[in-house]
Amino acid sequence: MNTRLIGLAALLGGAALLAGCERPPINTVQHGYRGTGMVQVYNPRTLAAQAPGNEVPPDQPPAATTEGPKASQVFQNVKVLGDQSVAEFTRTMLSITAWVAPQQGCTYCHSTENLADDSKYTKVVARRMLEMTRHVNADWKAHVAGTGVTCYTCHRGQPVPSQTWFKATAPNRPFLGDRAGQNAPATTVGLTSLPLDPFSLYLAEGPLPIRIEGPTALPVSNRQSTKQAEGTYGLMMHMSQALGVNCTYCHNSRQFADWAQSTPQRVTAWHGIRMARDLNQTYLSPLASVFPKNRLGPTGDAPKLHCGTCHQGAYKPLNGQSMLAGHPELVGQPAAAAPAAMPASAAEPAPQKS
Repeated sequence: MNTRLIGLAALLGGAALLAGCERPPINTVQHGYRGTGMVQVYNPRTLAAQAPGNEVPPDQPPAATTEGPKASQVFQNVKVLGDQSVAEFTRTMLSITAWVAPQQGCTYCHSTENLADDSKYTKVVARRMLEMTRHVNADWKAHVAGTGVTCYTCHRGQPVPSQTWFKATAPNRPFLGDRAGQNAPATTVGLTSLPLDPFSLYLAEGPLPIRIEGPTALPVSNRQSTKQAEGTYGLMMHMSQALGVNCTYCHNSRQFADWAQSTPQRVTAWHGIRMARDLNQTYLSPLASVFPKNRLGPTGDAPKLHCGTCHQGAYKPLNGQSMLAGHPELVGQPAAAAPAAMPASAAEPAPQKS
């Protein structure tokens, strides 16, 4: 009997261990020298489950004409896209409705009595998000390239994007000290003991250095610490999940910190971190006074974006499919000066151009 119980316990223990592993088949793609671990691992079942959510929806028919009066001349209170013809403007509004609120329709943002009225917070937010989209497509080509983004990239037919974030609240632990958000496993950091809110430090505040080690051995002007490294690893865990990739998608496992040995994707990600920070600071955080209380986080902050907001588990949003060709109006005028790179003293070294 004892032998049977021991065997049963061993069997159950083995099953518990294997439950944390993915069953075959698993696909691997090598993109570096053999023996360096430069390989991506993909679960075909996960990819198949994600495929429907990454399909591009049918677009609106082209506008009947680009001629005639402009939208700002016909409609009231048009603060964005007023230079479009009425037909073009109507098509854009129909597209946004289909991308963001297909069930709710135009009244999700507009008052039926007065379309020019701004009393609905959703209209004020939508206008700001339209400005943000045009800014991304014009000024952040280093990250989105010619593929660009539209409202659908984040919303996927839902009024509220499925992946946003708020500042985390620290648990109340009298007399036990501050554990800095650690040892409270959260999905944001892969259920690890890493700090559960890497976003506030790196994607909202800042610019802060994203490092795991300092550039010098001595503590002179070297403020990198174990705590900072843990926050960096938390952000990296999020990025890995958000894109459905592992570390070697951007880094060379031989020398993670070396830009010369990194993949081109690391440069794209470097710009993406700065883009997310720019959008949160410039467009999303200031909307805290516009959103109703039920849309704010536990500390009263507005919903913000991170890598998962657009990527949603795919290495490229919508698996790299572009919707921008049919909507050139979503590309704004480039800023007078492109977003500046962080100075070397405040951030990791800028990627070297070859």
